[in-house]
Amino acid sequence: MTVHETNALHKHMNRLSEVLGTLLVDGFHYLALFAIGGAVVWSAVHAFWGMSLKGAAGIDDILLLFIYLELGAMVGIYFKTNHMPVRFLIYVAMTALTRLLIGDVSSHQPREHEILVISGAILLLAIATLVIRYGSARYPSTSASTSP
Repeated sequence: MTVHETNALHKHMNRLSEVLGTLLVDGFHYLALFAIGGAVVWSAVHAFWGMSLKGAAGIDDILLLFIYLELGAMVGIYFKTNHMPVRFLIYVAMTALTRLLIGDVSSHQPREHEILVISGAILLLAIATLVIRYGSARYPSTSASTSP
């Protein structure tokens, strides 16, 4: 085998491995997204069914449904754009902390510092959202599409 043939075979093997690697990574990516989306839908239906059997939905139940809605929206946006919307993660965290705060207040009398810590965490997440929105408006990414 000549040097020219060896180089040609090497280039062919590189192209083949690149195509196969991309196929495997994309396949795993889509499989994982469908699994995560299915788990979110399954969990949301299970939570809704529990509320229906209970005969009522409290504010913490409704906030849980909003968490599932945000998680589903994140999966959908990531599926369409291949970009993880960080703001949605912050929204989920804010909703979860609000749910925790409401649950603590309604179930037992929390100490003032517990309320302040949770409220402060929500405020910090709100400020983080403001910073991210300002940063993306002021310094838009050239490769990213418009964010919701």
